[in-house]
Formats: sequence, C-alpha cells, structure tokens
Amino acid sequence: MSPPSFSPLETAEQKAYPFAILLVQQEAETRHLLQHHLNPLCAFLETAINIQVAEALRKRYHFDLIVIELEEKSPDTGINWLHHLREQGINTAVIFTTANTSVELALRALRLGAVDFFIQPFGMAQIVAAVQRNLQHQSMQRENYLLRRQAEDFYRLEGILGQSEKIKQLCQVIRRIAPTPSTILIEGETGTGKELVARAIHQLSQRTGAFVAVNCGAISNELLESELFGHLRGAFTNAHQHREGLFHYAQQGTLFLDEIGEMPLAMQTKLLRTLEHKTIRPVGADQEIPVNTRIIAATNRRLIEAVKTGQFREDLFYRLNILTLTVPPLRERLEDLALLARYFSETLASQLGVAQLPLSYQDMAKLQQYHWPGNVRELKNIIERSLLLGKLPDDCFLESQSITPSPSIVTAAKTVFNDEYQAHEMPLSELEKSYLTWMLSRCQGNKSEAARRLGISRKTLDRKLQVDK
Repeated sequence: MSPPSFSPLETAEQKAYPFAILLVQQEAETRHLLQHHLNPLCAFLETAINIQVAEALRKRYHFDLIVIELEEKSPDTGINWLHHLREQGINTAVIFTTANTSVELALRALRLGAVDFFIQPFGMAQIVAAVQRNLQHQSMQRENYLLRRQAEDFYRLEGILGQSEKIKQLCQVIRRIAPTPSTILIEGETGTGKELVARAIHQLSQRTGAFVAVNCGAISNELLESELFGHLRGAFTNAHQHREGLFHYAQQGTLFLDEIGEMPLAMQTKLLRTLEHKTIRPVGADQEIPVNTRIIAATNRRLIEAVKTGQFREDLFYRLNILTLTVPPLRERLEDLALLARYFSETLASQLGVAQLPLSYQDMAKLQQYHWPGNVRELKNIIERSLLLGKLPDDCFLESQSITPSPSIVTAAKTVFNDEYQAHEMPLSELEKSYLTWMLSRCQGNKSEAARRLGISRKTLDRKLQVDK
C-alpha cells in the first residue's frame, strides 16, 4: 500500500516544506548560521541585512514566514514594519529575535500577530523548532483548504464527504434519482453511512414531508406493525389510546427502513401490500388509509441471499430493488480518509470544546494501513477518542484487529480463543456460537455493543445465540 499524500512532515531530513522564508539578520555570522539551519526546512530562502532590503525582497517575492532580528539600538524599526504590513492586510507569519528584554516590546509584537518572540541568547534548536512548528501549521491549513475545495461539491449532500471515484459516482446517482418517487434499496456494510445516503436523497427530493427513520432490527416483531402503521384504542393489550404510526408522520416525506432484512416475514407481507396499493391499515382498524410516502430501505447484507434461504420474500425484494445503491466500505475509498478524519476532528472538537487533533504523517499512515471493519463510524469513534486524549492512541486499533477473524476460520479460532484444541473437531455452527459468546463476554454482556463490533444487528446476534439452545 502506498503512503498517503498527507504531508506535514516532522523532521527537516525527510523533506522541505513547500514554503518561502525571509531571514532579516544584521550580523553576518548569525545570519549564515541561521541560513544553514533554516534552508533545509523550506523550498526557498532569502536573506536581508536590514528592513529596507527586506521590504524590497518582500515586494518582489511571496514569503510564508519572516524571521526578523530587532536591532538593539532601534528595535521599533522592525515592529513598525510589521505594523505597516498589517495595515496593508498582509498577514505573513513573523518570528522576532532580539537582545532587548523589554516586556512592552514583546507585547507590541504579539499584539500585531507575531507567532514567536525570542530573547537572546537563544538556542538554535529553539528557532528551528519554532519555524518547523509554524510551517507545519501552515501546511495543515493549506491542505485543509484544498480538501474543502475538492469536497465542497459533496457537503450539500447531507454530510456525504469524499473525493474518491466511488463516492463521486454515488453522489451523481443520488442527484439523479432524488427528485423521483421511486423506492430505493441501499446496501452496505455496517458503519458505511447508509442513513446519510437516505437523508441526502430526501434532502434533494423536494418532498415537503419529514424524513422518518426506523431500525427494523431493533423493534420486536409484535410492536413493529403498530410502530409503522399505528393502532386503534383497544386493538391489543395495553393499547389504551389511539396512536399514529410512522407512515403517518412521514406523509409527503420519506420513511427510511433500516435493517430491512431483519423484518419478520409476516410484516414483509403487509409492507408489500402497502408498497403496491399506497395504503396502510392501522392495527385494529377495518378501513385502509391512503399514504403518500417514499420508501428507502437499507441492509448490511445481500438480500438476494436472504431470498434464497427463505428469510426474505422474493416479491418484496423485487419491489424494493427498483434501484439499489451500494455504499462502499472505507477500505475501498481510502482516498477519502484524510478528508473524513479532518472533518470529524473539526466538528467533534467544536462539540466537545477541545482543540482539533493534529494528525501527523505517521498518524495518517497508520490510519491508511488499517482495514476498518467498522468503516466510517469506527473512524469517527477513534477520532473522538483521540480528541479526548489529545493524540491518536497507539493501541486504538488493537482490539478491533484482534476480534476480526482471518480468512482461515481455524487460524481465527486459535487466535481469538487462544485454546489448545483441534478446531476441526468442533462443528462450524458451534465455533460461530462460541465466538459470539466470547465476544459477548468481552463486552460485559452488552449485546448492542457486541453486535456493533461484529458488524451485525442486535436481532441477528440474538437469533444466532438461540440456535440449538
């Protein structure tokens, strides 16, 4: 795998920053010494012996950073020059060095936006570190700006971000189909952003009603019909009053049926009738009610396989499968990783009230090399954890890597359980159930968390744990 293009580098030996520096230093020996140390850090460096020469060079070239020595006899000259630059709207970063210990002088410089102020004698390493720090900051600002420009076309699609070819194609299809009333099926692994795609379709559909989402795998079979269609008072035990269903609240809008593959067969039959006749019948009602609701369904598994095993109605599948959108997993769109990481860092930092996360070249390389079983949702969680800790934790991927089976189920079993048994002596169904039970114990019995880590729904986990019980 090739390294990512993200490139604020950490040392001068790796590569120069693509910036220009102007060094203003009167004393020749110090000027040459600074030039020697700063030259490897940038693509272009010019020197000047005084402010007059510096101003002439500034008018001729663009500089990203100016390192100025304030003359001992007339320190105001450099400060006044900076004030003159700021009045012209020139915000070039400036670092001052001086033998003058006046606190007032330092405060004037900092008020004018100087990024650093060093009083002689100072170590050369201090100046080099300050220059590196500022150039890295500017490099990150430049890349953030470029990434925003490249991705600004996708910000309008309700949070869908990306510049990879797969995301561009997905967004093009969304724009084309959004104004139509057609039913849409969205497929993709857990955490890829299927609900974001559904919301983007609704946002661009110009439908006047609301976007209503429901997870079909999170509601019991008994309650799902009432949740979708509503019920009359007395329709069943504890039905003490009339209640409208989600179809009612999504009138003229969009109803998003997440985890449609977990819907029980009896409910699939009623949903098929609704799609065909554009009507619903609340539980306990005799009359059908017309509805004008667009259906968008989503699944983290291939429904055609569920059809073959009899777990999903074939006629409903073809009714939903008018157009299928596939949301790519993060490992297939690594070009978007830097953009997504920065977006989450920016938005989550604002929500949490903490500083944004500076991601180094090494951090981005680590993110690029990870296989992301939890996709964009996992990336968001890792960035949030990193923001809270102030850095990308060294062990942030270890747990997910250890719980992901390798292509060989025997190897995976030995790695996960760390038992000295012969895996071929255990039936596959028992091995799967043992793995699920082990994962549940890792999550202290939290089934929702275990299902999230396994990439399946809570309902699927319950069903698999019940097999042959």
